[in-house]
Amino acid sequence: QVQLVESGGGLVQAGGSLRLSCAASGRAFSSYTMAWFRQPPGKEREFVASISYYVGSIRYADSVKGRFTISRDNAKNTVSLQMNSLKPEDTAVYYCAASLLHVPVAETNYRYWGQGTQVTVSS
Repeated sequence: QVQLVESGGGLVQAGGSLRLSCAASGRAFSSYTMAWFRQPPGKEREFVASISYYVGSIRYADSVKGRFTISRDNAKNTVSLQMNSLKPEDTAVYYCAASLLHVPVAETNYRYWGQGTQVTVSS
């Protein structure tokens, strides 16, 4: 069992930055692939980025490559998402998720989810 709690969302102007954090509790955090998904208003939830348990594999959605950076600290049981050069289309509820598979993209492969944190980017 893994519990995930996101923080760091908020309102930012286009071109600005935000850093999201996800704190995990439970056993064997370092065994899980961790990921960020987002759900824009009126749209389906979509993959943003994932990082494998040994930090050897990282994946990004094409829409965020070069702007977002995912990282994790297994000693602190945290995963972060540094978001730079934010655009209005990045507005969404951002979710942290955990999977025992190797950096999957499909949300159905993630077993544990946080409650989400709102990110709003104004133009």
